[in-house]
Amino acid sequence: MEFGASSRVLNPSQRFVFQQISSYGKSMDLPNSYSRHHPSNVSFHVSAMNSSRDCICKAVVRDNCVKSEKGKTIPGEYFHDFELTNLTALSPLDGRYWGKVKDLAPYMSEYGLIRFRVLVEIKWLLKLSQIPEVTEVPQFSKEAQLYLQGLVDGFSMSDALEVKNIEKVTNHDVKAVEYFLKQKCQPHQEIAKVLEFFHFACTSEDINNLAHALMLKEAMYTVMFPVMDELIKAICNMAKDNAHIAMLSRTHGQPASPTTLGKEMAIFAVRLSRERRDISQIEIMGKFAGAVGNYNAHLIAYPDINWPQIAEEFVKSLGLSFNPYVTQIETHDYMAKLFHGIIQFNNILIDFDRDIWSYISVGYFKQTTKAGEIGSSTMPHKVNPIDFENSEGNLGKANGGLSHLSMKLPTSRLQRDLTDSTVLRNMGEGLGHSLLAYKSSLQGIAKLQVNEACLSEDLNHSWEVLAEPIQTVMRRYGVPEPYEKLKELTRGRAVTKESIREFIEGLDLPKESKTNLLNLTPHTYVGAAIELARTVDKAVNLINGVIG
Repeated sequence: MEFGASSRVLNPSQRFVFQQISSYGKSMDLPNSYSRHHPSNVSFHVSAMNSSRDCICKAVVRDNCVKSEKGKTIPGEYFHDFELTNLTALSPLDGRYWGKVKDLAPYMSEYGLIRFRVLVEIKWLLKLSQIPEVTEVPQFSKEAQLYLQGLVDGFSMSDALEVKNIEKVTNHDVKAVEYFLKQKCQPHQEIAKVLEFFHFACTSEDINNLAHALMLKEAMYTVMFPVMDELIKAICNMAKDNAHIAMLSRTHGQPASPTTLGKEMAIFAVRLSRERRDISQIEIMGKFAGAVGNYNAHLIAYPDINWPQIAEEFVKSLGLSFNPYVTQIETHDYMAKLFHGIIQFNNILIDFDRDIWSYISVGYFKQTTKAGEIGSSTMPHKVNPIDFENSEGNLGKANGGLSHLSMKLPTSRLQRDLTDSTVLRNMGEGLGHSLLAYKSSLQGIAKLQVNEACLSEDLNHSWEVLAEPIQTVMRRYGVPEPYEKLKELTRGRAVTKESIREFIEGLDLPKESKTNLLNLTPHTYVGAAIELARTVDKAVNLINGVIG
């Protein structure tokens, strides 16, 4: 149980007045008997605020025992007054994994959202100053333009906190940005004359949709795409380095025609590259058409201005594509397409993670160990494929969130409901778990060592896979019932090098073809796999439009 009490000290003559408040925010009276029965559980804390004359006094009552639903006592102290740290964060992205995902914070956080709102509001004021018909906002001087741009370039964490403090009064996040900018520009004589043209003819969603679009664009191009590219490059290197290493394929979990380890890696590199290209080609869009998408307020104020054209110019000046047909909100269709694209990229990587996990489990890969690391708390020998498991788990978490975003965001009641607003605040979660997964896969790849002996041993015990080439050559030269004869030889039976050679020797085939079959082994029956793996860079470059 906890009770908080606070008082702001304004001057030395005032006394402390405590209001007893429960941890649920309701005023409560502490019974007089409480201190008699629980004297050791009561404490008071006084902490100084920024001002030397302000302080917060807090009274805390702690229960040393907490009762569960079944009435059983849970030992130990129970605290309600947690502060946000990496130990108390509800999301592991903001706690345990913060170091791996913090590069997204400047773009996908509350700070990032506020910063891009500030940018849009200032850019819109500058745009108004360039419209001759808007005589009330004359062209700004170079000095005024630099001042406004400085508010964007120098936007700090303190500025964002100031906006949040204003929001405590307005209870409206976008209006808080407008008031913040008016305060910042009030001292500037030239800009102060046009303060009311901040947020001119705008609905909040005009600002928000452009801020969200810029958040996504910057996050994708600054953080996500570089790590995606690093991952694709690492898998390409796996393909080329292991292009020649023959490997037994498995279809339905059973031995199948051999391939090479490198070629199987090349498949993932090409698939991921293709999806990464498709994601990068999605147009990130914005609208700027007022309360319901018709420029109603704009045209009432300035009926002779071509506002749709002005809006298009403005949106494009921010590096975004323009969406002219909207309600109060941008339709979010591009977001759905973007998130679906990331989901598909993630699905391909899940496939990769699971295959690598399987190759590790059968011994095709070893993992380098690090001094001091533990694989199992009870089995000392274990070196678990935790990086690929971590990646797979986080990709699933990312896809769950991104799937909800892509399904929910394109739907909004009539001209707008507010369900998209709270959902959009979770874009960083989907990107964060994706980024964490990409880095986990990269970390796992760096630990892999190919166990060629194990790969070779599997091939040596799988001579039955040569049934396919033998029966195919028999078909070419008209040998009757080739499939059926090989089925009888191999299906459900132990097949050895000797039994295969004996069968080939008894075939009525041209000498050259028979010799080729006699020289064939599971190690050499890999088709074009080696060349496909060696040329993977060319395939990836073609996907990305790179010639040469």
